[in-house]
Amino acid sequence: MDYIFKKAGIEDLKTLVKTRIEILKVINHIDSNADMSEFEENTLEYYKEAFKNNTHTAYLVFDSNKFIGAGGIDYYKVMPSYHNHSGDTAFIMNIYTNPDYRRKGIAYKVLDLLVKDAKERGVENIILDSTVMGRPLYEKYGFIKINDYMELPAKK
Repeated sequence: MDYIFKKAGIEDLKTLVKTRIEILKVINHIDSNADMSEFEENTLEYYKEAFKNNTHTAYLVFDSNKFIGAGGIDYYKVMPSYHNHSGDTAFIMNIYTNPDYRRKGIAYKVLDLLVKDAKERGVENIILDSTVMGRPLYEKYGFIKINDYMELPAKK
């Protein structure tokens, strides 16, 4: 596999925002023509702040100059618990591979880079949300499904 795995920087904001929109359209079955301008602006601001505060790491994957994949991880603190004494938490997100490049180990490699980034920071509590399609990848890596998670949906 001669793909380029690049740790994203501030110079990659446009690619990161575009990728995030692409991923969310697929996951949430949003029409490809939907107006995402407000979301795009908010996401751009989010990435700027996260890079400034070092609370997000992202990787971009290229086949030569062609963008083919990505993944990110957010860092934040929660109240310490018995299983997470420091409260430091990492949330993996935006694992994506272009459909033409799937089943070649790209997403697994991105996931591994993100987990290593968390561990280098001393963060052991690593979580993620999974689509049905992504679940086998995460299980293969060693993630386990937790069934007690609940969410209060936002009112629309």
